[in-house]
Formats: sequence, structure tokens, C-alpha cells
Amino acid sequence: MTTVANLAMLDPSVMETAIYVFNTTFSLAPASNPHPGPEVKTIFQRRDLFSRAGNSTKNASQWLDSAYDDDGWWALAWIAAYDVTGNNDYLRLAEGIFAALTAAWGTNCGGGGLPWNPASTYVNAITNELFLSVAAHLANRVPSRRKEYIGWAQREWDWFSVQGFMNENHTINDGLLDNCQNNGQTSWSYNQGVILGGLVELNKATPDATLLESANTIAQAAIATLADSNMVIHDSCEPNNCAPDATQFKGVFIRNLHMLQRVSPNLIYKQVIDSCARSIWANDRSSQNQLGVDWAGPFQDPADMSTHSSAMDALVAAIGG
Repeated sequence: MTTVANLAMLDPSVMETAIYVFNTTFSLAPASNPHPGPEVKTIFQRRDLFSRAGNSTKNASQWLDSAYDDDGWWALAWIAAYDVTGNNDYLRLAEGIFAALTAAWGTNCGGGGLPWNPASTYVNAITNELFLSVAAHLANRVPSRRKEYIGWAQREWDWFSVQGFMNENHTINDGLLDNCQNNGQTSWSYNQGVILGGLVELNKATPDATLLESANTIAQAAIATLADSNMVIHDSCEPNNCAPDATQFKGVFIRNLHMLQRVSPNLIYKQVIDSCARSIWANDRSSQNQLGVDWAGPFQDPADMSTHSSAMDALVAAIGG
């Protein structure tokens, strides 16, 4: 959905389709929520946290699925849909989802952050990066609560940046051990990406040169770690072991790298974006224009909505300049 929104921002001919996708998803997707869990009940126990989001309270409760990272992805998707359409229902839904996430802020490592889900003690990077990014995005779109959202985003970054998520190579690992040390697990591309968009939006809301400095350090470290000699990005699971989730990761990285490139241009960012897009089109595309997981090619099945939309993120970023 976010990929469609970003394309519609660039190509007005896509707008009608995008609006159809957003409206249909808004109406029908909650009925397919596979894992509603404890946090849904939390909403009704803590209505004070949600009343400020107005009519989005009821809608937000239908989107939560007991995985806080999933909630963050939905919030960002609805913010992207709002940016395209100006539909305030989408923005209010994102606010309601974020309100649920604030209820999960805890006393984890260093006295803050969010765990992966309500039943877990695992503190992973992506959940907290998404929390930061959603808060910062909302700060730039809800003037009446700008200060509050900046406060949450800054609180997350202040906590995240001093925890053990980042390794000596300046890339971000998957999460923390029970003793709050870096767990050494894979530096997935999306963990290097979401933080970039969050820092870009936070810097827009409250300019601070150190935010973009941190974003540039992470982006350049990620490229040094993940790009091949042709400047094409890879995850270590390729080509056969990325399903079902990691097939999406690289697109998230490129999408957010493009956000950084727009405000802090760097030739290497443009080279990576263009190289990935050109390689996808030349080497990772089937005769039916399906796009696969290994952007360097050759194309191989299975191709699905995850591999295709991820690769589309790179194409959209490339045409976005």
C-alpha cells in the first residue's frame, strides 16, 4: 500500500487506482486480521489514551494484531495514503494506532522502548524504529499535537541511540539480548532503512544537524555492508531463504534511502537507487513483468506481492529523482 501511495505521488495516472486500493483496504482489511490479541483489550481498558484521536479509536482497535511492528507498518501506510489523498480518516487511524503503541512503551533496557509484542520480552530494532518514524511523521502532519509527537520521537531516538542495536560497523542488528547487549543477529536491510525515514522526519519537525549526521552514518555503513560491486543491495537470505517477510526488506531500505537523498543528497545514494532499479529491470524481471527477490538476477520464482512491491520501491525511488 505504501508503494502504491509513493507511486501515485509521482504519477497522477495512478491516482484512481490508489484511491480504490486505500478505500477497499480501509473497509475490508480489518475483517482479515489474523491475530487480534491482548493489546486490543488494552484499548478498551485505557480509553484515555485514545480519546484524543477522536473517531479513530474504534477503527484503530481493529488493526492491532499483537505484533507492535505490524501496527507501525500500518500506521506508516495510512500516513502515506493521507499524503496522497488528504483523507483525514486515514490520518486519524494512524493516530489511533500510534496511541496504542504509546501504551506499550515500557521499562525495557535503559528504561524505555517497546518489546516485539505484548507477550514477549524481546526488544527488537524494527519495532522501535517504526515507533520513532510514526511519531515523527505525525509531528509533521498534526499541528495541534506537534509538540507531543516530537516528544515521543525524540524520546525514542534518545533511548534507541544509546542502546546496543548498532554494531562497530555502524549497521543495526536485529535486537538485544536479555542482558541488553547487541544480539549479533543479521543486519537486515530494512533495519538500516526505517531509521533513516524516521530521522529525516524528526529533523524536519525539529531541525538538528546531528539527526541527519546519524542517518548518513547508518546509510553509508549499510551500503558498504549490503551492496555488491555493482551497487545492488542484497540481504543475506537471498535467493531462496527470504520468504515470507525478508523478501520485502530491501524495498523498505531503498524507500527510506530516497527520503534521505532528498534532504541530504549524496552521489552514492543516487548510484545505489539507480543501480538497483536498472538491475531489477534488466536482470530480475520475468516475461510477465514479475519482479523477484534477487535484484542482481537472474529472475527466479517464486515472485509474489512481497518481492514485486519491494522491487517496485526501488523503481519508484529511481523515477522520483
